[in-house]
Amino acid sequence: MIKRDAEKKLRELSTRYSVVMVTGPRQSGKTLLCKYVFKNKPYILFEDLDQREYAQNDPRGFLEQFPEGAVFDEIQKAPQIISYLQGIVDSSAKKGSLF
Repeated sequence: MIKRDAEKKLRELSTRYSVVMVTGPRQSGKTLLCKYVFKNKPYILFEDLDQREYAQNDPRGFLEQFPEGAVFDEIQKAPQIISYLQGIVDSSAKKGSLF
């Protein structure tokens, strides 16, 4: 992977905030960057219909699988999960738990 300035900033932000969202144009390396920086976190791709349906049908149960956080890719495919994330984050003081 090409060393990027964004890696340092992403690591810094994850120590200050509970949730960090990475946005940018298609094929710019967002997924690769997140998978590299947070290699110890589960990676969930919402393009996967099974994952998306589980998140949509049982959002609390879905999120309970990730008590230490996860990398959620293509989260715009399951937008209601963001509201549930907010509830979890608001009730926890833990930083860098969900991405």
